[in-house]
Amino acid sequence: MTVKERINRYFSEDFKRKKVSEIERNISSVSEICRQYQVSSTAVYKWIYQYSMMRKKGVKQVVEAKSDSRKIQALQEKIKEMERIIGEKQIKIDFQAKMIEIAEKEYRVDIKKKFSGKHSSGTGSKDPFTK
Repeated sequence: MTVKERINRYFSEDFKRKKVSEIERNISSVSEICRQYQVSSTAVYKWIYQYSMMRKKGVKQVVEAKSDSRKIQALQEKIKEMERIIGEKQIKIDFQAKMIEIAEKEYRVDIKKKFSGKHSSGTGSKDPFTK
């Protein structure tokens, strides 16, 4: 459409209200309406200012790009997967600790190293020439 053709167009109040409602319910975005009906974003924002029920109630609408929503959803799924993996690892650690405890009781052997406050002063070498 050329500029001359766009100047003579008129959108009914009902149409404007319907499009503003779609924006408020996140069915359409301002840019989609601008492209689809070849209207400037300024005109659409004027419609929002004039017909928005949320604006009249004093509610601010958070506009979130669909790509941001997808990123958030992907990150939430990644968090769930990591929590599942951590849970499995914790179960494995608990199982191994219980097995060590049972083996220590059964065979009367100290499998876990018991650390005392005393540290070794030597290198462990019995060679008299090393210092």
